[in-house]
Amino acid sequence: MNESFDVAVIGGGPAGMMAAGTAAHHGARVVLIEKNKRLGKKLLLTGKGRCNIANAEFEPSRFIETLGKKGKFLYSALHLFGVRETIDFFNEIGLETRVERGNRVFPVSDRAADVLRVLLDYLKKTGVTILPGTPVIGLEKTGQSISKIITPNRDIRAKKYILCCGGLSYPGTGSEGDGLKWLEQLGHAIIQPTPSLVPVKVNEKWVGELKDFTIKNVCISVFRDNKKRDERFGEAQFLEDGIGGPIILDMSQHIGRLLEEGPVLLQIDLKPALEYKKLDARIQRDFREFHNKEFKNSLHKLLPKKLIPVFLELSGIGLSRKVNAITKEERNRLVHLFKELPLQVRGLHGFNKALITAGGVSLKEIDPRTMRSRLFDNLYFAGEIIDLDGPTGGYNLQICWSTGHTAGKSAVAQRGEP
Repeated sequence: MNESFDVAVIGGGPAGMMAAGTAAHHGARVVLIEKNKRLGKKLLLTGKGRCNIANAEFEPSRFIETLGKKGKFLYSALHLFGVRETIDFFNEIGLETRVERGNRVFPVSDRAADVLRVLLDYLKKTGVTILPGTPVIGLEKTGQSISKIITPNRDIRAKKYILCCGGLSYPGTGSEGDGLKWLEQLGHAIIQPTPSLVPVKVNEKWVGELKDFTIKNVCISVFRDNKKRDERFGEAQFLEDGIGGPIILDMSQHIGRLLEEGPVLLQIDLKPALEYKKLDARIQRDFREFHNKEFKNSLHKLLPKKLIPVFLELSGIGLSRKVNAITKEERNRLVHLFKELPLQVRGLHGFNKALITAGGVSLKEIDPRTMRSRLFDNLYFAGEIIDLDGPTGGYNLQICWSTGHTAGKSAVAQRGEP
């Protein structure tokens, strides 16, 4: 069976749904092809099932700065369909949103399923033809144009093609890098994909005792060769074999690069608001209150209950020691433990734990104003397949919405013949 459309979109994730819906909204006959039986499989996992749809940074220049050197690529797309337009779009299609700490935008319902629901309703309303459970075998080209999409049961032809098939993160959701392989075969330059926003593995076994425990308002520093190379404040989470959470995820790429040079050490400051002397004074004050009690019963005002056993062990101070018998040297060691809790990095998790993929189609081969390929006149890109990524907090989904909208609208603006 051969079918022909104005626009064919491959990939039913956030970028693909936005691209398909936008193109259809502007009058195109659109087909959305997805290998999974349902759309938005990975979207349902974002924000721990709550879906942080955007970051409420409404100033494009500051948003772009957050993305680093490559961020300038998003300038046009962000001006066409930025954070304000994204929030308004979701509100208009039936999703109430709210802004939380860190400018993170979530659905009021706290359910990623509701984000997917309104997007599916939007696709239905705009008349997008959806082909779920349809794996793509490859693309065929004729000269400088893509001529058709090859699937097991049919060839699909279109005037314009938009690739939104993601990277390699969370391969269980279908992100296996298929699109990057097709594009490489077609001659596109692909920047080596690497896991990004990924947890860190450490040598210390005690982290397993704190599995899934979150520490808030802490500062984590990264050291390589006894020099501080990075530092972040916020929230982290202990894992069975390491540590994750927003602070670590945002530093993971940098940590990975440093690991290539040699050993990397993390230090957690559990009391960043207190300098060493002030923390020591605070500990002395607590010790005076518990002066005749055992050391093991003296830390509950300074630490969450779950952290206390680990601290007792790492301090090297006998559990049954009386507080008034603790020496100045031992107390000083305790202060440094609060301020410099060490973790020796032994590696990063892979794509199975990575929130996103760094790398992808080279930005040099994409027109940032339209998301069109510079090699093929009817091929466009959106989302994670592009070599552009940002930190946690809604930035990466915003990249999907902005590039998806731009690609969808651009593909309709100048529809040529297939």
